[in-house]
Amino acid sequence: MATFSANSALVDWNGHHGMPRFDQVKDEDFAPAFDAAIALHEAEIAEIAGNSAEPTFENTIVALEIAGDELSRVSSLFWGKAGAHTNDTIQALEREIAPKMSRHYSKIGTNAELFARIDALWQKRDDLDLTVEQQRVLERHWKGFVKSGANLPEDQQKRLSSINETLAGLGASFGQNVLGDEKGWSLKLTEEADLEGLPVFVKEAMAEAAKERGEGSGYLVTLSRSIIEPFLTFSTRRDLREQAFKAWVARGENGGERDNVAIVRETLALRAEKAKLLGYENYAALKLDNTMAKTPKAVNGLLGQVWQKARTKALEEEASLAGLISEAGGNHPVMPWDWRHYAEKLRERTFSFSESELKPYLQIEKIIEASFDVAERLFGIKAVEVKDLPVYHPDVRVFEIHDEEGNLKALFLGDYFARSSKRSGAWMSSFQSQHKLTLKNGTEGELPIIYNVCNFAKPAEGKPALLSLDDARTLFHEFGHALHGMLSNVTYPSVSGTGVSRDFVELPSQLYEHWLTVPEIFEKYAVHYKTGEPMPKALLDKVLAAQTFNAGFSTVEFTSSALVDMAFHTQESTVEDPMAVQAKVLAELDMPASIVMRHATPHFQHVFAGDGYSAGYYSYMWSEVLDADAFAAFEEVGNAFDPVTARKLKNNIYSVGGSIDPEEAYAAFRGKLPDPTAMLKKRGLSIMAELSGGDG
Repeated sequence: MATFSANSALVDWNGHHGMPRFDQVKDEDFAPAFDAAIALHEAEIAEIAGNSAEPTFENTIVALEIAGDELSRVSSLFWGKAGAHTNDTIQALEREIAPKMSRHYSKIGTNAELFARIDALWQKRDDLDLTVEQQRVLERHWKGFVKSGANLPEDQQKRLSSINETLAGLGASFGQNVLGDEKGWSLKLTEEADLEGLPVFVKEAMAEAAKERGEGSGYLVTLSRSIIEPFLTFSTRRDLREQAFKAWVARGENGGERDNVAIVRETLALRAEKAKLLGYENYAALKLDNTMAKTPKAVNGLLGQVWQKARTKALEEEASLAGLISEAGGNHPVMPWDWRHYAEKLRERTFSFSESELKPYLQIEKIIEASFDVAERLFGIKAVEVKDLPVYHPDVRVFEIHDEEGNLKALFLGDYFARSSKRSGAWMSSFQSQHKLTLKNGTEGELPIIYNVCNFAKPAEGKPALLSLDDARTLFHEFGHALHGMLSNVTYPSVSGTGVSRDFVELPSQLYEHWLTVPEIFEKYAVHYKTGEPMPKALLDKVLAAQTFNAGFSTVEFTSSALVDMAFHTQESTVEDPMAVQAKVLAELDMPASIVMRHATPHFQHVFAGDGYSAGYYSYMWSEVLDADAFAAFEEVGNAFDPVTARKLKNNIYSVGGSIDPEEAYAAFRGKLPDPTAMLKKRGLSIMAELSGGDG
């Protein structure tokens, strides 16, 4: 076997407990490293496919599981940087590498010799005496090859490969265009009158953003959610709110070279063609084939029922906001740039507290500690920070994760603050996933190296980073994903950690959010950044009482986005004008004019900056049905840290990855499958009939 003929630091990770040596990797190292790693992987695939021995699980499936280690390492470092700390060099390479990787995997997926070996095992799977996990791994490989076109005639295989390659390039361009619009727009404020209504923490974040972008002085409103949302919430300058809001929702739709509408049109056409080639009615049917929901009908069944409840609730909320506007002497309707501002005023009036009152009690350091404390109480793991290690950006922090006996179980990296080189949003990913196989270098199993990326406003030097309640939930959410990776206890890499169906992957993250506001956690960690005093009980009670406040608004924002996603991917004809389809869906929903989609089509990165959540944005709500019911298991025994329930949760949800069927995993934890009742209660929406038309 050939050796890796590029910078060895990209594949031989000899840092702290096997961490990558980020300081030994340069941007220009990636292009030759990809070429070398792809060549190695191709040689490994040729060896597996050309094996003269009869196919066995070991010489075919296990061999595939451990093949391509160098490519996995190079890829994880590159895509990690492309998302969290990019630059012109990385972006140019991203546009080149995305289609190249697609070509590479299409070639593997249509390798006739290799598929013949996998198919032979699949056809006699009942006679192979496989464990449940091995059955799942074999199924994943077989279905993956079928969906890669292994059963298609050669001309259709070539067309499918071309489609996948083009889609990869389109996805990379889509994400870069959104980031370009976010970096390219800002609103500089220098006059005191422009800052009316803004609390100190918002002004400090805006001042820091000005410095980060080289402005030196003044205050910048940017399109980072951690700045734009508080600006829209607190600014009393309606004209500036409107200006900022319109820039925010226009990302990806500004004409010129960064406009994403044409990319969406081409993406949808290619996805529809791909589905037809593979024998599916539409792209949604293809994507849902291996999920809990299984069919578009089941997805739309849940979303449709929730929509009606959410819209009714939102209109009630809108009427209350209109009353405040009128009371203040305004004569305008509630517009989208008004909603957050007047909702905050309504919250102050209804519950006698404001977001700015909460902020001093939500220090990022304490919320990180809280997320670790919950993990220790539930799962017996402990986080220990390690300083002065080489990382990909100075803001990144490294933690060792130990079990109850002190054994090292994982490494966790936290990258919490917004910067112009980072794409928006928050996510979890891994540099290395847990498994127990012996690699070709003799290493037995691998330690998970997991990271979280967030976009919280960075404070000025020497100042504490203060979060909103939504920010704190985001931190818990992403750490829930991280736990899914770090607690993984499976044999095979392909089913490790978050290697589960799309509408199950959000369960561990959304479930984890519940523990943020468990009183004993909030009371311990929600302490004033100056005095150290805990949040007064009266304020804590108000926060808990207000958890369903503005639920109509947030549910309409989300559900409209999910319904548009499903509409795009169930279209029976070519989508010539994506924005017309979006407008048609929203009109049919009778979307309130005062609210917009959480993610309008031209910046809907979940769906179009790659394939991750295409026909899958619904999965957040599908998982929410599960997470609300799952937390109810703790509520029913009257203890949010009940050890028996926590052990069942760890053993059946957080540690099994995709090694068993998700419905079986959930039933093993809960004893039953859920209905939407607990989710609707959590959102403050009225109880409705059980979900019909699906298995969710």
